[in-house]
Amino acid sequence: MAYLIISLLIQAAFIIHVIKTGRNQLWIWVLIIPGLALAGILAYVVVEILPELIRSPAARRTARGLRQAMDPQANLRRYASDVQAGGNVASRQRYAEELIRHERYEEAIAQYREALTGLYEHDPNLMLGLAQAQFAKGDASGARATLDDLIHLNPDFRSPAGHLLYARALAAEGNVKKALEEYRVLAPSYPGAEAAVRYAQLLEAQGERAEAQRVARELLEQARIAPGHYRRAQRPWLEAAQRLL
Repeated sequence: MAYLIISLLIQAAFIIHVIKTGRNQLWIWVLIIPGLALAGILAYVVVEILPELIRSPAARRTARGLRQAMDPQANLRRYASDVQAGGNVASRQRYAEELIRHERYEEAIAQYREALTGLYEHDPNLMLGLAQAQFAKGDASGARATLDDLIHLNPDFRSPAGHLLYARALAAEGNVKKALEEYRVLAPSYPGAEAAVRYAQLLEAQGERAEAQRVARELLEQARIAPGHYRRAQRPWLEAAQRLL
């Protein structure tokens, strides 16, 4: 009896799926034919559900995550091989980015410096990558100097990530006044909550608690009316903002 009940519940679940997803209604008959329910369910899964899962970005991300968990060095080896084989700018950039993910900052810096030659000597994306590696290594002054050069050599280049890194580098150097000025400009337009939270945290660290709470409160009010995917993606920063109140 228990097996029969479970079987009926599974059939009902798949029939509901057919109806809710707008599949061909013939599937309903396939799923309820006596004696063929299991075959019908397997056919439905193979024909309708598996292809959708394979095409799904979420499924692809999950598969990539599993591969990464099983062999964390796979991308690093592949990108290193690409550099050895060709050594072009794009391959060096990919390799440098992967080195940063593995916290091998000195090697990443070396790759960026190799790439910043010839036609790419002043490439803003490569200069930004170099600054990110320098900052991650703990060289805030070097990162800020690289970003100053980037701004001077590429005055039309715009990057929220670069602007945030510049503010963080200034704060890490101890130039808090200038860092607060940068955060004040950046926070309202930054595509995410991180800049506003870092701004509020720096304000609080300077004893400006009321202003820090105002910035955090405005961020949280905006988040309440933002799409759900934004709140999910920004949850750690929104929680940090909540702790400032």
